[in-house]
Amino acid sequence: MRADLALTQRSTGLVDLLDRVLDKGLLIAGDIKVSLAEVELLTIRIRLIVCSLDKAQEVGLDWWRHDPHLAPGRRPLSAENEALRRQIRSLERRLASRPAAAAGAARRRGSRNSRPAPARRIRGG
Repeated sequence: MRADLALTQRSTGLVDLLDRVLDKGLLIAGDIKVSLAEVELLTIRIRLIVCSLDKAQEVGLDWWRHDPHLAPGRRPLSAENEALRRQIRSLERRLASRPAAAAGAARRRGSRNSRPAPARRIRGG
């Protein structure tokens, strides 16, 4: 009978602990560095946050809402976004090639001055 009481008490304590952790949140942070002869070869940064979804949203950790792999209905929007990015890159390339073509045309004209002639004054009589 005492074993049942201890098991119930232990599981209740675990549930209370888990409830507190999810309500308040728990952060575990650490760095792992691998060095050889005082030369750092590898650094791994570990950040672990355990909390409820409500608490995560409260502190601004709602990345799952904006992740296109997790948020349903975001795929068409991300596809449209990528198509617009491709179109912008294409337009930028076309714009970048325009000044080079204009400079080449001015060189082909030869020795002619590309600046406009100064305006002449006309005297009225």
